[in-house]
Amino acid sequence: MIIKSFELEKLKSLNFNFHLIFGNNEGIKEDIINNFYTKNFEGEVLKYDEQEILNNKEEFISSLLTKSLFESEKLIIISRATDKLINFVNEILENEKIDSKIIIKCSNLEKKSKLRTLFEKEKQLICTPVYEDDTRSLNLVINNFLKKNKISLSQEIKNILIERSKGDRINLKNELIKLKNLSVSKNKISSEDVLKLSNLAENYSVFELSDNYLAKNSKKVSNILNENNYSPEDCILIIRTILNKSKRLLKIKNEVDNNVDINQVISGFKPPIFWKEKDIVKRQAQSWSTNEVKEIIFKINDLETLVKKNAANSMLFVSNFVSNY
Repeated sequence: MIIKSFELEKLKSLNFNFHLIFGNNEGIKEDIINNFYTKNFEGEVLKYDEQEILNNKEEFISSLLTKSLFESEKLIIISRATDKLINFVNEILENEKIDSKIIIKCSNLEKKSKLRTLFEKEKQLICTPVYEDDTRSLNLVINNFLKKNKISLSQEIKNILIERSKGDRINLKNELIKLKNLSVSKNKISSEDVLKLSNLAENYSVFELSDNYLAKNSKKVSNILNENNYSPEDCILIIRTILNKSKRLLKIKNEVDNNVDINQVISGFKPPIFWKEKDIVKRQAQSWSTNEVKEIIFKINDLETLVKKNAANSMLFVSNFVSNY
């Protein structure tokens, strides 16, 4: 059964154990889990990668079906899932009902995906596709935050926040929290305040690094790496910035592959590409093939996982990635 991201209130009235959330918008995935599962949840939250489940499948299924009276309620979150997980889901469905809620997170799944098809057709299974945020959805995130915290911002400031978030609601929320803290001591927040406060403004080198990597400007990339001492948190920001820009580049390449003029594609792109970026975006589109951009996106997803598991060596991993094409 498909429950779209704007229909999630329906979850409160449905009886189900499995929820598949697929797509590339990690921010919405995080929101769904926080707002509808972990919020006010007093049981045990268990997190696994798909491979951990597959390596111990029988033992894991057995533990789900033989719950002790003294065990607390469980919420199980499985990340980086693929079609390989379908037998696991089917085996549980064939057994008696379980008490635990199981959330399965995937990147984008094609329509022919067996896992996606199963969740779309079965009434006792829930699936939610999460697509990239557009200007409208990011505006909604801002307005909900402002309403909840009783803060007033001009539309100009909202536009600045959306532009600097680069389509990532996680970045956007981080900046909104800073503005909330500022509002405690300042009644009226100006656009200058936002520009000074925002890490995205001060850390311009992150965006400069991302742009020059995608433009294959190796000399500039080397200079930026040498001039900055990035923290593990900065490395995550670099990875997500390259990922977001790569996704935008893939959309542009797909349009150009359909015999659309590159200048026309860039000029008409939504959300709009800032005029200062247009030249370098054009160079990026001319530097990579469509298949190469797809490969970058897959590699970046793996890189983020590696960095999160090895924070001490995060800059080494990122530096090696952006220095090799």
